[in-house]
This record gives sequence, structure tokens and C-alpha cells, in this order.
Amino acid sequence: MRILMTGSTGFLGSSLIPILKACGHDVTRLVREEPRPGSRDLYWDPARGIMPEFPGGVEAVIHLAGENIASGRWTAKRKALIRASRVDGTQLLSELLARAAQPPRILLSASAVGYYGNRGAETLTEESSWGSGFLAEVCGEWEAATAPAAHAGIRVVILRNGVVLSAKGGMLAKILPVFRWGLGGPMGSGGHYMSWIALGDFIGVVQHCLENSVLNGPVVVAAPGPVTNREFVRILASVLRRPARLAMPAWGARLAFGEMATEVVLASQRVQPKRLVETGYSFRWPQLETALRHLLS
Repeated sequence: MRILMTGSTGFLGSSLIPILKACGHDVTRLVREEPRPGSRDLYWDPARGIMPEFPGGVEAVIHLAGENIASGRWTAKRKALIRASRVDGTQLLSELLARAAQPPRILLSASAVGYYGNRGAETLTEESSWGSGFLAEVCGEWEAATAPAAHAGIRVVILRNGVVLSAKGGMLAKILPVFRWGLGGPMGSGGHYMSWIALGDFIGVVQHCLENSVLNGPVVVAAPGPVTNREFVRILASVLRRPARLAMPAWGARLAFGEMATEVVLASQRVQPKRLVETGYSFRWPQLETALRHLLS
């Protein structure tokens, strides 16, 4: 299959491309820096509305591009950048695909479980309602921006990603040094739920969605074993054989991270991957302890 991908230099994209190529897929990258002479990469700049001609023969598009939500405090300028990088970029890409002479059959477009907002211990699936808060608003608009592609008859799958775990990137890689020093601990009360997925299963889900023609619309990309933050800390500390007793109170998290603490660090989403289970996806790492032992071995 010939695939066009955005977000190829990010943590998820750079992990996914080698696996897709090893499986025989031909991947062309849509990049935000001018490609070197002779490169097969295509240039786009969604902030300036610059888009290439859609290449013929592309069967699938994987859209992972978006500003990192956890790379700095949420100033008004940063929040605008987070929103624009997701909503405006997705809208432009969807319109490009919709008017292509040979549109792709499939668009896989990233979203996040932040769609649901802060929902406590409520069990959530693809059928659960849209939540409230900045991240929920962004995710809802992000998903809605795929409408031009869907209206053009393209099969659109929305990847509502949980926290993707890997020792080489993302949240786990950032906190590992702290836990290895024995300085980790719960955030706030530790009672908020974390919906997570091992990187290998994230890649497996992408392949499953490419191949399974019955899947369209939102798909929860998270393991069937969500845990509270307190449980996550206990299991990670056990795997590392380190203590983890230095809890950060909620007020300390808000002081350190600002609005991001309420929306990300302390928010609770207890999500189940209903559609993946229904369509026969078999998780290699459905439970957190086995996933962490694999990732940190």
C-alpha cells in the first residue's frame, strides 16, 4: 500500500514508519521543511495554507501532525498554536484529499481521549458524549475538520489516542529519570484514571485500522486496562524496584504546570477500546505491568 504521512518526525510517526516499511508499505512523508534535492518528501506549511498537489497512487493517509501539548505552559499564544496545528492543518489536508483527482481510500487522523474531558471514574467508549474544557474543544474541532474527506467518500478513522507508552519518547520517557532516582509519586490524590497503550500496540492498531474496512469514525486507541494514577505509580515503581512516595499535591501541579495540570496531568478518562475489541484486535500488552516490563526490559 502506498501511504502518505504527516507528523513523521514526531515520536509516534518516527516509530511507525520503519514498521510500515518492513511490512512492505511505501511511505511518502508530508513535511514542514523544504525537502532536500532528490527526496521523495512533499512540503506543506499548514500555518501559511501551503499544500502540494496530492500524489497519484496514494491509497492511505496517516495524519499525526500537531503541536506537542506538553512542551510548555499554556499561554494564550500557545493554546492558539495547539488549536491551529490540529484543526487548521486537518481541515486543509481533508480539503486537499476531497478534491484530489485520485483520492485515497483511507484517512487515519489522530485525536485523543482528551475529547471526553475530565470524567472521573465513568467508563467511556466511542459512543460516549463530547466533554468540556480546552482539550475537549480542540479534539472535537479536530475530529470535525475531517468532514470534507468523509463527504468525499473516503473512509475516515479517528484515532482517539490514550497515552502511548515507550521508554524512547512521550510521557513515560520524560518521567523515567525521576522514578529511577526514587523521586516519583502520585499526582494530586492519584485517583484520576489514565488510559494508556504500549507503543507496539499503537502500531498494531494503526495496521488493524488500515486493513479493516468496517472501521470508520472514532476508534479508541487505548488498552483495555486503564489504571488510576496511583496504580500507575505503584506498578512503575515496582517494575523499577524504586520507592515512589513523593506525591505532588494538586495545588503544586497547578503551580508547576498551570492550566495544563487541570486539563492533562490531573484529568481523568477511563476509556475502553470497544470498537477494537468488536473488530477482533488482540492486544499484545493489555495490562500495565506486563507492558512496562516489556518496554523497560
